[in-house]
Amino acid sequence: MLTQLHDFSVLDFLDIVIVAFVFYRVIIWIRGTRAVQLIKGLAVLLLAYFISRRFELAATSWLLDKAMTIGLIAIPLIFQPELRRGLEQLGRGRLFRGTNWLPDTEDVSNVIREVVRAAQVLSRNKVGALIVLERQTGLKEVEETGIPLDAVVSAEVLVNIFVPNTPLHDGAVIIRSDRIAAAGCFLPLTESEVSQKLGTRHRAALGISEQSDCVTVVVSEETGIISSTYEGNIKRHLDESSLNELLNRIFKKETSIPFLRWGS
Repeated sequence: MLTQLHDFSVLDFLDIVIVAFVFYRVIIWIRGTRAVQLIKGLAVLLLAYFISRRFELAATSWLLDKAMTIGLIAIPLIFQPELRRGLEQLGRGRLFRGTNWLPDTEDVSNVIREVVRAAQVLSRNKVGALIVLERQTGLKEVEETGIPLDAVVSAEVLVNIFVPNTPLHDGAVIIRSDRIAAAGCFLPLTESEVSQKLGTRHRAALGISEQSDCVTVVVSEETGIISSTYEGNIKRHLDESSLNELLNRIFKKETSIPFLRWGS
């Protein structure tokens, strides 16, 4: 033991520090992206694989072994957006820069109240709007398609963003914690069959809710009807009371420890 400690040099220590720093920056980089959930899924598969090998579960081990083999091929395809984003940041020298984190808010009800109030005003005036409330799954890739704002969430700001014929009118607003992170963002459209009555905003709201655990609030430009999407489902014809109840019920489920919320 003493011999091993004696052989431990300053270069070995420096090597460990460099590797630790790289791992730390990679974690910081993927935090706020869908890669977090994918990595958690891979971790579960790895754990199941080692447990099956430990207890000599032949059939389970064989199945997981084949899944891991396929996974080695599928990983570059699954992580294509994150890998492209990382290489772009590395090329611009931004991968190892510091990151500003927004604090978790304990007063979610205030954000919900402002969103509901804005939806009511927009609905009365038949102004189209699409508001995305981020939860566990980060939406930084979507945020980068729009204009960064970092503004306090208020009904007045939200209403002004969606004023017709303004630069940010077409697109979605991303709300993270108690801040408006960005506006004018482009969302992926749903590939599911939906009613022809639903326009592009509703299809985009469904699309982003299918790819993440976010909640959206949509105001129809033609009818003023307020809708909300969550987990790939849409609820329409919401009034002030029902929208407020729906949002509070969804965000009341947030029980995870902030330290473990890589997707925030």
